[in-house]
Amino acid sequence: MLSRACAPVAIFGLVFGRIRCDGWGMNAATTSRPVAGIFWMVVTGLNFVAVTAIVKHVGDDVPAAQAAFLRYVLGLVFLIPMIKPIMAAHLTKRQLKLFGWRGLMHTFAVILWFFAMARIPIAEVTAMNYLSPVYVSLGAALFMGERLPPRRLAAVIFALIGAMIILRPGVKEIETGHIAMMGTAVCFAAGYLIAKQLSGEVSAAVVVGMLSITVTIGLAPFALAVWVTPTWEQLGWLFLVACFATAGHYSMTLAFAAAPLTVTQPVTFLQLVWAVMLGAIVFGEAVDGWVILGGAVIMASVSFITWREAVARRKVTPTAPETKV
Repeated sequence: MLSRACAPVAIFGLVFGRIRCDGWGMNAATTSRPVAGIFWMVVTGLNFVAVTAIVKHVGDDVPAAQAAFLRYVLGLVFLIPMIKPIMAAHLTKRQLKLFGWRGLMHTFAVILWFFAMARIPIAEVTAMNYLSPVYVSLGAALFMGERLPPRRLAAVIFALIGAMIILRPGVKEIETGHIAMMGTAVCFAAGYLIAKQLSGEVSAAVVVGMLSITVTIGLAPFALAVWVTPTWEQLGWLFLVACFATAGHYSMTLAFAAAPLTVTQPVTFLQLVWAVMLGAIVFGEAVDGWVILGGAVIMASVSFITWREAVARRKVTPTAPETKV
C-alpha cells in the first residue's frame, strides 16, 4: 500500500525528486543510518504532539467535525503539487470507489479523533491511537487472508490487554472520548486496509492527494450541520495544525528513508511521554501511570509485530504515526 507516510514525499520529495516511495512505504535505504532515522522520528513525534496540543487548545470552541474540516481545507494549499499527477492518473471506476471508501473511513476517524481530543486527556488519546496498527493486523487476517502466526496473535492479544489497562472498565468511568478513540483506531485501520488494494497501481502523490480531497468532501456535510463562525485566531490555530501535520509526515518519511522500521518504530513511544508531560504542564491533566503502562504494552506489541513482519520481509502493519490526522 502507498502509505500516509508518503504524504510529504508527494509535496516535497516527489516534486523535487529527492526521495521515492514504493508500495507500502519507503524503499529501503541503500545505507542504513539509524541515528538519522531516530532523529527524524523524534522530530516526527514533536510535530504530532504539537498537533494534539493545538487541537486540545481549540477544544470545543469549534465543533469536532468543523475543526477537522477546516484543518483539511486549510491544508489543501500543500496539495498544489499533486494536481498534475492526479489529473494524469486516469483513475478507473474501481480505483475511484476504493478512494471513496477510504476517504469515508478516514472522515469518520478524524471526526472521532477531534471529538476525543476535546474530552479526554492527551495521554489517553495518544496511547489509544497506538491500537490502529493492531487492528490492521487483525483486519488483514480476517478479511484479506493474511497469515497471523501464533506469536503475532499473542502480540495482538497483549495490545488489547494494554487497551484494557488504559480503560480499566469497572474501575474508572469510560467516557464518550474513550469510545470515540476506539472508533478512531478502527476507522484508521479500515482506511489503511482499503488503501492496500491500491498497492502499486498509482503513485504516492495520487494516493495522498485523493485522500485529502475525499476527506475534505466527506467532512463538508458534517461541518455544515454544526457550523459556527470561526474567529481569525481559530483559523490560524487550525492552519498551524495542517502545517505541523504536514511537517510530521515529511519528517517521518525522512526517518523511513534513513533506517528500517525496526529501528524507528520504538521511538514513537516517546510521543506518549511527551503527551503526558504536555497534558500535565500545559493543560493541568493528572499523570496516570496506568495510561503510561497500557501505552507501553501496546507499543511493545506493535514493535514486536513490526519486527516479525520485517523478518518475514513483508509489510502489513503500519507504523503508529502512519495513522495520524
